[in-house]
Amino acid sequence: MCGLAGILHLDGDPVGGELIRRMADALAHRGPDGEGTLVDGPVGLGHRRLSIIDLTDAGRQPMTGEDGQVAVIHNGEIYNFQQLRLELQGCGHRFHSRTDTEVIVHAYEEWGDACVERFNGMFAFAVWDRRRRRLLLARDRYGVKPLYWWCDGRTLLFASEIKALLEHPKVHRDVCVGALNEYFTFQNVFTDRTLFEGVRLLPPGTRMAVEPGSGRTPRPERYWDYVFSDDGSRADQKELEERVATTFRQAVARQLVSDVPVGGYLSGGIDSSSLVSIAAGHVPRLSTFTAGFDMSSASGLEISFDERDEAEALANLLKTEHYEVVLHAGDMEWVLPELVWHLEDLRVGQCYPNYYVARLASKFVKVVLSGAGGDELFGGYPWRYFHGDAGGGREAFLGGYYAFWQRLVPDEDKTRLFSPDTLRALGDESAFDAFRGVLDGWHGGLDTAESCVEASLYFELKTFLHGLLVVEDKLSMAHALETRVPFLDNELVDLALRIPTRLKLPKSGTVPRPDENTVGKRYLYERQTAEGKAILRQAMSTIVPSHVAGRPKQGFSAPDASWFRGESVDYINRLLRDRKAAIYDFLDPGYVAGVLDEHCSGRANRRLLIWSLLSFEWWCRTFLRGETPDRTLPLRR
Repeated sequence: MCGLAGILHLDGDPVGGELIRRMADALAHRGPDGEGTLVDGPVGLGHRRLSIIDLTDAGRQPMTGEDGQVAVIHNGEIYNFQQLRLELQGCGHRFHSRTDTEVIVHAYEEWGDACVERFNGMFAFAVWDRRRRRLLLARDRYGVKPLYWWCDGRTLLFASEIKALLEHPKVHRDVCVGALNEYFTFQNVFTDRTLFEGVRLLPPGTRMAVEPGSGRTPRPERYWDYVFSDDGSRADQKELEERVATTFRQAVARQLVSDVPVGGYLSGGIDSSSLVSIAAGHVPRLSTFTAGFDMSSASGLEISFDERDEAEALANLLKTEHYEVVLHAGDMEWVLPELVWHLEDLRVGQCYPNYYVARLASKFVKVVLSGAGGDELFGGYPWRYFHGDAGGGREAFLGGYYAFWQRLVPDEDKTRLFSPDTLRALGDESAFDAFRGVLDGWHGGLDTAESCVEASLYFELKTFLHGLLVVEDKLSMAHALETRVPFLDNELVDLALRIPTRLKLPKSGTVPRPDENTVGKRYLYERQTAEGKAILRQAMSTIVPSHVAGRPKQGFSAPDASWFRGESVDYINRLLRDRKAAIYDFLDPGYVAGVLDEHCSGRANRRLLIWSLLSFEWWCRTFLRGETPDRTLPLRR
């Protein structure tokens, strides 16, 4: 796990070493253990190292092969590197380190661009082929590791974080209004755009080859996508449950390879509990980490949001070395400027609890296991899968599903949300086009309830999960912590995509459709259907106690609906009711005031939108107005 940055002059002009060093230094928080640069004519590569496997200088990057003709910078982990190493040694390649990065070098030498299809892991990397004068960029199947890029036709820049690109004098800090429209529609960005005009995020499962002087515009090429394929096998449910359990155990074991301490996030839910249960059998005195919440001012179903008791009970059973952090309403205000500086690319919902628990974990380990991906692969959000019309064809499905995914501001309110200047810049661009573009990749049917559920799962894997992964990368790497996601092991994902949907969601009849802002929406659904991840629950019942396997889904969320009306309301008003707030260069203050009034009066729960408004305010202050957060504040608590 590291940070990488690079420059390629498409016209062949030489790259300056000082500029590539500045770009790499902007990522110093991602890699405090080492640094390196390589300048070769029109290309410059920079790297910051977080040492995880082979802690010696043999693991330094940029890394080259025996003849020096192939250079690589890499962020992430290739979990099957030992098997690939043996295969490559059989082909005559010689290795000088124990790292997975060196496997990328020789795999490219042996298999070219197709090497990426052999990797089981999370990665973003750049390969400079000196002999062919050619650059290859690639990102893992699921988008666990980010890779941003910018190109003006003469210069191509790329990096693990946008802040490295901003070090280049050609990159201007202008807002992409199309991405802004996506964000305030979906609380996410579904295209490859970011809030920074011209800065793109290489999509998951793609690679991009660039040759200086070729005259060809850089364009990502997809090498992998999610394909749901019930293979029609005669395996019965019990056999599939056993295969899920076995494959999951293998995935966790594969992702425990490390030369530094490994721990695990632990909540009361089935995903993290299963991970920790298996990891504890491999790692003596495994460290586990939980964040809880002060519930003294919470009300209603929010009182159940604190899962410390459940996590501690499992930690006691497994004899882990368990640590907790308890968050209060004021902790959001304390950390938000620093948090947004690290996030840069605003996506999905409230995430400051993740920042605090990552900071806690980083004090004890350098690698932590996370349960991300289990919900999206096995159907953990069943109340979200039945909003598209299953009987009216593709357009009817898209219309119903789009209406649901307008999580923040519906299209009919956009003329009141955005300022006149923003509306003019946006023109006739529609967030629906971004939404439809995701499902252009869905080639299955939309004529049955099951096919519509599969389309919904595909959509969430491509959008919601991807947003979660981007955020998790930024928040863990803010503390030089590597997060691994065993549910996104290639073999487990391939198996999950072949499991019939009816085994994941056995009760897909009439279901409630609560709004995403609704407090306790999971419980409203579970009380009536008692489903979600059915086959995973059965498979994990051999790994975790039965009461854990059967526990209803509980997301990792603070009681913000209560806090935003109570202890945090003065902070919110101070930022968002100020007519000189930075967001009002783009948004209408009257609309925002109405949102705050609705929430504070209890007429509506607007917690998701309020969080996004706060985040965008600090984004504007940090990246447009140049305010610098005091990065020592979070460490003084």
